[in-house]
Amino acid sequence: MAKLNENDIRFLTPFDEEFPDKLRYIQNAPKGIYIRGHLPDPSKPAAAIIGARDCSAYGAAMARYFAEALSDAGVQIISGLARGVDGIAQKAATDAGHASFGILGNGIDVIYPKQNKELFENILDKGGLISEYPPGTQPLPRLFPLRNRIISALADVILVVEAKIKSGTSITVKRAIEQGKDVYAIPGRLTDPLSSGCLKLIEDGAGIALAPTSVLEGMGIFNTEKTEYRSKSNLPLSGLESKVYKVLDLYPRNLDSLSNMSSLPIPELLSVLLQLQLKGIAEEIGKNNYRLIPR
Repeated sequence: MAKLNENDIRFLTPFDEEFPDKLRYIQNAPKGIYIRGHLPDPSKPAAAIIGARDCSAYGAAMARYFAEALSDAGVQIISGLARGVDGIAQKAATDAGHASFGILGNGIDVIYPKQNKELFENILDKGGLISEYPPGTQPLPRLFPLRNRIISALADVILVVEAKIKSGTSITVKRAIEQGKDVYAIPGRLTDPLSSGCLKLIEDGAGIALAPTSVLEGMGIFNTEKTEYRSKSNLPLSGLESKVYKVLDLYPRNLDSLSNMSSLPIPELLSVLLQLQLKGIAEEIGKNNYRLIPR
């Protein structure tokens, strides 16, 4: 215990009053948890935002968009601090100055993945890190599925951003359903493997997250502004640039489609697209396919 205290790590068991009630009675409840920073506030709502590690630009943008909107509405963001959707959502919450909580599949003093080192430190400001594994425990593959029951238990709702049908995300969803939690999924294209898990969840009865308000209203949080997602641009745009910007999407669109949607001839359209690329707003994917750069 002295060594833990030296490293600002607390250890709680179900016999401690501070131990989260949401963890006391779940199946295979943890015998104890290690904590850095804070525990989720039980008087405030919490949502787990989870999804693919190798998410698409669309998935990254949706994770950021929903996490920022939910946290702005007072919802604590919980996830696994993994690469991809988890870390992106948690970074969006902390960047907006709100609390987020990372549930680790390794020791609380082990930073994994390394690319999230800065996020690990920033999350301690208003949120915290939680693990049932002793300090020094390395991130072994068999440990991550087990920790998912803690993610779902601490959350009031689960939001799946992107996932394949068979994935670690499906384990978290299964635990959430066993625990009686509401599950929401963000729809995607039928042909996209990363959307197959979300579409299957919707087919099986999960809530459809068409906007953050879909999730917030399901949690009993109303009077929040309903806005359509647009990749943010703080740069001034000319009339033609604004016209093309409005027809671009996170999914790539080819020149013919953009020309038809903007009513601009292709030579003029290419000139405008070049200006948007130079401003860091759009990018070319492959040959003659363009999309917004997620913000």
